[in-house]
Parts: sequence; structure tokens; C-alpha cells
Amino acid sequence: MWFQQNILSILIWLPVLGAITTLLTNSDRTARLVASSFAIVNLLLCVPLYLGFDSSSFALQFHEKRLWISAYQIYYAVGVDGISLTMIILTNFTGLLVILAGCQAIKLRVAQYMAAFLVMQGMMIGVFAATDAILFYVFWEGMLIPMYLSIGMWGSSNRNYAAVKFFLYTFLGSILMLIALLYLYNQTGSFDIQHYYGLHLSMPIQKAIFFAFLLAFAVKVPMWPVHTWLPDAHTEAPAGGSVVLAALMLKLGIYGFLRFSMPIVPEACAHLAGLMIVLSLIAIVYIGLVAIVQTDMKKLIAYSSIAHMGFATLGCFMVYDILHHASAHQDAYMSLEGAVVQMVSHAFGSGAMFLGVGILADRMVSHSRLIKDYSGVAARMPIFAAFFMLFAMSNVGLPGTAGFVGEFMVIMSAFQTHFSVALVASLTLILASSYTLWMYKRVFFGPIMNQEVTTMQDLNWLETTNYVLLAIGVFLLGLYPAPVLNVLHATIGHLLSLSMPA
Repeated sequence: MWFQQNILSILIWLPVLGAITTLLTNSDRTARLVASSFAIVNLLLCVPLYLGFDSSSFALQFHEKRLWISAYQIYYAVGVDGISLTMIILTNFTGLLVILAGCQAIKLRVAQYMAAFLVMQGMMIGVFAATDAILFYVFWEGMLIPMYLSIGMWGSSNRNYAAVKFFLYTFLGSILMLIALLYLYNQTGSFDIQHYYGLHLSMPIQKAIFFAFLLAFAVKVPMWPVHTWLPDAHTEAPAGGSVVLAALMLKLGIYGFLRFSMPIVPEACAHLAGLMIVLSLIAIVYIGLVAIVQTDMKKLIAYSSIAHMGFATLGCFMVYDILHHASAHQDAYMSLEGAVVQMVSHAFGSGAMFLGVGILADRMVSHSRLIKDYSGVAARMPIFAAFFMLFAMSNVGLPGTAGFVGEFMVIMSAFQTHFSVALVASLTLILASSYTLWMYKRVFFGPIMNQEVTTMQDLNWLETTNYVLLAIGVFLLGLYPAPVLNVLHATIGHLLSLSMPA
């Protein structure tokens, strides 16, 4: 009983304990073993969390609440609904992959690297579980520190610039969110996030709060035009940092829209939905065109991530156009569920491709990420080439893979009410195919032009294990998304009822 009542706290703080334990180890081998053990245990703890979750209820479950700062009635309060449960499981799955990949790739300051990512994992789980606004903000800001360190300490040649740019963009955006939360506290006398739902606020106040949240969440997604930090961060970060950025950190912005913007200021969201749809379409089309001209593999995948996240924001804010049609309530479900599925599927495809670029760069003496420096890799690494093709196809949105499901749901729901939006969004299928297949052809096929390629070895057992786990995720979500959709359905229905303007 105690375990079930405190399972969320265990999931949050066990990785932090693992980080401290890892720092106390006296060898790199022991640090790798300890960090991997904690990551595995945390992922296994998600099994009773998932099995004990009642998917027919939208209420917060596994709720814990303890007084933290009595003077301001700030609580250590955590709980999960369908959306946060999905993201917590994804965080633990991704965290294990990053730790396993780091066992192979990281040779310097191994214990510190493992500790940074374990702390980051715990902070992200805290973000998804927090139901107190100040606790949410503490976790939200807390995860920036280990990511800043991972870019600055284990990144590439221009890592200091990328780390500072990442920190400043995300930190400054969050300040306005804190101001908005303090205003809501003054209106309600509580930092409980659910107390902000249904609060009667004038339209000017709602718009002010909307834009305060927008800056914090849009930077995280990132949406155009506040996206410029992401290509630099991705390019300079170690492979593990790029995976966490793509698979998890970008999702925090979408989660913020779902948890804060839509249920707290629904009238402002409805009024400004057109702006958000335009910004999403710019991300899908314009950033997709930018990706086509990239010569660095990491930058190409980074811009691809921005375009794919445009689908998630589109799914969130198309809901307000859809709800104008009385018969389209089911399409609204599909749009929001598609946005969340897109968050999960993008983590598999994009995360796997970033791992792949890291594998290639580690095998090159020059550690180059430039497409022109590779050719004929499939002849030397056929198993890796097959796996990478699978993840590239998921990135493109091939039916049967995870990447297809979320995009299909968002486009289908948009087609029912807004044909022009759906048509523009569908262009991503052409653009994604163009830049992904062009990169794949240049890197894996053709004659071997670089002698360094001739010395490359195929995947070892650890890299293969990572890719097998990711491939299972790609196929399971692509062929049978029901376990995810069933968990989401009741929560999405409740969110829709909160998000409908009065």
C-alpha cells in the first residue's frame, strides 16, 4: 500500500538517488553499471503505474499531497492523468536508452555524465507529475541545469555558445510563466493547478496570461520564430543530449499548452487559435524547406523535429475550429489524441536518428556530422543501415510505423472542418520524404569516397539492444496504438470540456 501511494515520488527521486550513488563510484565501469541499474528499475516501476491506472477516469490518480512551504500554502503535490502517465513512461524509456548509449559513447567524466542525465530524468518526471504550480516551476527550471551542463561539458567545439543560448532562451521564457502563475495565485489563494480551471477572467487578462504561457511553452516546443536555439543545441550536444531534447524536452511545451493554456484561458485560446494554427503551419512547411538545404545531419534532424512538433501544436489548436461544428466532437478527440500520439512517435523516430548520427560520428576519427563526408556506409554497416532506414521511414510517416499515426489523426480531423489547413499540413509528407531520403541516400548508398568509412564496424550488442527497443516502439505504436489511445481518451474528453469557451 505504501509503495502504491508513493510510487510517483519514487519515480521522481530514485533517479536523483541514482545520480548521487553514481557520483560516489570509483571507476567508470561501476558508474555505468550503477546508472544503468537505476534506469532499468525506474522503467520497471512504470509497469505497476500503468497497470494500476484506471483509464476510464479523468481524475488525477496516485495522488500525493504534503505541505511544503506553509507561509504560502505551497504543497509537494503530484498525481497523474492519461496524458502525464503517457509522458512519464516515455521519459523513463528514453532515459534508459540514453544511459545505455552513454555507456558506449562517453569516455570522459563518465560518472558526471550519467549523474546529469539521471537528475534530468527525475526533474522531467516531476514536471509531468506536479499538480502544484510552484512545484511544477521548480521542476521545470531544475531540468535546465543538467541539460546546460551536458551541452557545455560533453558537447562539440561550439558547445559553450549553444549551452548559453539554450539556457537564456528557455530561462527567460519561463519568467513570464512564473508571473502568470503568481497572478493566478492572487486570484485564487492557491497554487493548486486545478483551482485555476474554470476561473472567470476577463478577455484582456486571459490574453495576457495566454501570451505569458505562450512564450514559455513556444520556446520549449520550439515554435517559429523562437526556434533558433534548437539547431545550435542539437548540433553541439552529445548524442544523449540530442535524444533527450528531441524525445522529451520539446514535448514539455505541448504539455504546457494542454495542462495550462487550454483549460485555464479557453476564451483566449479560442480567440487566438488562428494565430497558433498559422505559426504551426509555418513550422511544418517553412522549417521543412529549411531542413532540405542542411548539410549537417544533426541540423537536418533538428529542423525536422521543429516541423514535426508543428503537427502537435496544430492538433491542439485546430480543436477550436473543430468545436464550432456541433457534429465534430469526435474529430476534436482525434485532433488532441493525435497531438499526444505525435509527441510519442516523434520521440522514437527522431531520437533513434540522433543516436544513429552519434554512432556514425563516434566511428569517424574526425567526428564529422557532414553528409558529404559519408557515402557507402551500408556496405560496411548493413545492420545499422537497415535499422536507420526503419527510423527514417517512421520520420517520413510511412503507414505501419509510429510516425504515421499522429500525423494521420491530426490531418484527418482537420480535413473534416478546414480543408485548406489540412492540405498545407499534408505538404510535410512530401517535404519530410525529400530531406530524409536525400540524406539517407547520400550517407548509406553510393561508392565509398572517404577512407575512414572503410574502417567502420557494424553495431555492437549494446547499440543493437537500443535499436531493437526503439524498433519495437515504432512498430507497436504504428500497428496497434490502442494501449496509448485508451489511456488518453477519458483525460482528453475532460480537457475538451474545460477548453470549450463559455
